[in-house]
Amino acid sequence: MESADGQRGRDGGSQRRSPLDVIMSQIRRKRSASDRKPLGRFLSRTSDRTGIPEDAESENKGRSPGVSASVESESDAGWGRLRVFLQKLGKKADSRSLSVAHCDLTATDLLELGSLLRFLPQLEEMDVSWNELIGGSLMTLTSHLQHVSGIRTLKLCSCRLNADDVAALAEAVGSAPLLEVLDLSWNSGVGGGALHGLLGKLPPSLQELHLVACQLTAVDAAALGGSAALLPGLCVLDVSCNPRLTQEMGAGGFRELVAALTHAAALNALRLQGCGLDGACLHALGTSLRCLPSVRELDLSCNRGLAGGLSRLTCHLPHVTHLESLDLHLCCLSQTDLEALVQVLPSLTALTELDVSSNKDAGGAVHLLVASLPPARIRRLPLSSCRLNEESFRALALAAPYLRSVDVSWCKVVGGRLSLLLDALQPSVVLELRLSGCSLTAEDLQHLAEACRRGRLSSLRVLDLSYNGSVGDAGWSALFAAGGLGSLEEADVSLRPLTSAPCSAWLPALLGALPRMPALARLAMRRWTVGSQEGRQLQHSVKNRRIRLEWDPEVSDGQEGRAEEV
Repeated sequence: MESADGQRGRDGGSQRRSPLDVIMSQIRRKRSASDRKPLGRFLSRTSDRTGIPEDAESENKGRSPGVSASVESESDAGWGRLRVFLQKLGKKADSRSLSVAHCDLTATDLLELGSLLRFLPQLEEMDVSWNELIGGSLMTLTSHLQHVSGIRTLKLCSCRLNADDVAALAEAVGSAPLLEVLDLSWNSGVGGGALHGLLGKLPPSLQELHLVACQLTAVDAAALGGSAALLPGLCVLDVSCNPRLTQEMGAGGFRELVAALTHAAALNALRLQGCGLDGACLHALGTSLRCLPSVRELDLSCNRGLAGGLSRLTCHLPHVTHLESLDLHLCCLSQTDLEALVQVLPSLTALTELDVSSNKDAGGAVHLLVASLPPARIRRLPLSSCRLNEESFRALALAAPYLRSVDVSWCKVVGGRLSLLLDALQPSVVLELRLSGCSLTAEDLQHLAEACRRGRLSSLRVLDLSYNGSVGDAGWSALFAAGGLGSLEEADVSLRPLTSAPCSAWLPALLGALPRMPALARLAMRRWTVGSQEGRQLQHSVKNRRIRLEWDPEVSDGQEGRAEEV
């Protein structure tokens, strides 16, 4: 009787049904529920088996069959909603990793995403970066953070977060006790006091904190220093592009920050790019580094105020016994600074990367730098825009056999002398070769083609030959016909802005080379012009291979070409 009454209520007051009708209705409902289960399971599996967690069944143990079926049905339905939501954004569902970066999310989208988090109990990584329309509405996501308590990586770069968003994150971050990576970079609203409430609530498990370009102030720096002792596992601290750190309070906030970092015993990467550092800041930093022998990466690049004061840091560097990477590019280093650096390099026996590029005076000190570095250990020594002369270029060749990355872009001395560098390379060692704006000649490209044929560049992944319009058709044809670039992933042969030239003479060689470059993912050839038929051939070739093509196709009606990506 109860079943009949319930059925009549659901039918909205329909006429009385016979007992046989009621029984048949119940059978149909049971059959419908059993039919839905396999369909739900089918929808919950993608081709790579990243669907609803397989151990979800264990969560249903101990429940009655009816309750378990209901929970499983709800989970399947929720996973289906999640897949539909992500498909609209051009993304695939994964039970452990969720990325909706660069998706132009709105506040409404964020609200829907938050409601779907409960169907991702095994989520470990979440990236919502580069969605500038969600600023001011982060609470709609963070209020559901307790459903993904196992999350380890959270990225919210460039979302126009404001003080309310940071406060909402501070309230919710306690629900993520396993959080290891937090990235709030490129959110100017994070600085100026909003950060204080969050820092005190970060879990001890945190290993990486990224606050690039967050308009951090001296007060923020002091607060950040105060929280360092509460984060015993902090390994990476990136506060790059925050010049106000040193511009206020006589750089007192910055000094307080680096002094407090002595308590961060696990710190191995400190990035201070573009923070307005000067000689006084270097002295404070050096004093703290003496207590941080575990530091392996130190980025001081783009701090023009270091000019003439590098010695205030180098005297402390011998105590950083594990330092592997030192970045000093674009620091206006003087000859005195370079001499101080040369003196300390023999003590840095673990150093594998030294970047002094974009320092004009570095060109005259290359032979001293190379002589002071451990030749068998150094892997990267970028020297772009360093005014290399012939002597320094020959000195670089001494270190070339062990380099994984070679960058001598914007050094005109390379033109006509590339063979000196190529002959020094060991087979299958170099991964990146950057020769942009080097005034290369056709002869240089022929030497490069010969190196490819001999297998010296078989491991090369990045080849930058842009802004070398003087090469000529014969040089490009020789390079692409040579082969030997099976590992190449990125190639750039673009011309300088405001210039153009036809590529019809060597395009067939390029098209013939594409099948021999199976790893190629990006091909840049901006400002080269082709005919309409050749352009269609090129587009067809790269489209079939899913290669990103960056070029300015010729327009038949005489209008200016526009940049396209295929």
